[in-house]
Amino acid sequence: MPPLPAEPAPTPTLPRAARPDQSAQDRLAVDLRVCVLRTARRLRAQKSVDELTDAQFSVLSQLHGGGPRTPGELAEAEHVRPPSMTRTIAALVESGLIERTDHPDDGRQVLVSATEAGHRVVEETRARRSAWLSRRLDGLSPGDRATLAAAVTVLNSVISE
Repeated sequence: MPPLPAEPAPTPTLPRAARPDQSAQDRLAVDLRVCVLRTARRLRAQKSVDELTDAQFSVLSQLHGGGPRTPGELAEAEHVRPPSMTRTIAALVESGLIERTDHPDDGRQVLVSATEAGHRVVEETRARRSAWLSRRLDGLSPGDRATLAAAVTVLNSVISE
């Protein structure tokens, strides 16, 4: 068997402050993106059922807040292809967190809805995530909390469409 080709050496990068071509706004964008992603990752880790994937929890949350949906509606809302949604639904049905029922108006369709256990998982996970973040905020000074409160308004304006 021939030897595998050597991997190219990583390209050295300069620290953010040393990049003369990067504007302060560009640096802020990078720093904000990284911070938001890390925060989201830490929040996602706070869940009541460890075996539940992020995609499964997202579908369960859709059903918790929006009521019964068809698999096609869920696939569209989650921006995934129908076969992927079919696998997600099957796993959630198997875990007892959602159930399938016949569609009342279309015999070719089924509706998927959260079970009581599914609703509890969403509520408990959201409570855990809020509690985790609240504990983290508790360690900040009142001034830092006020800054974050103002930042929420700014961030909401940045992400609004």
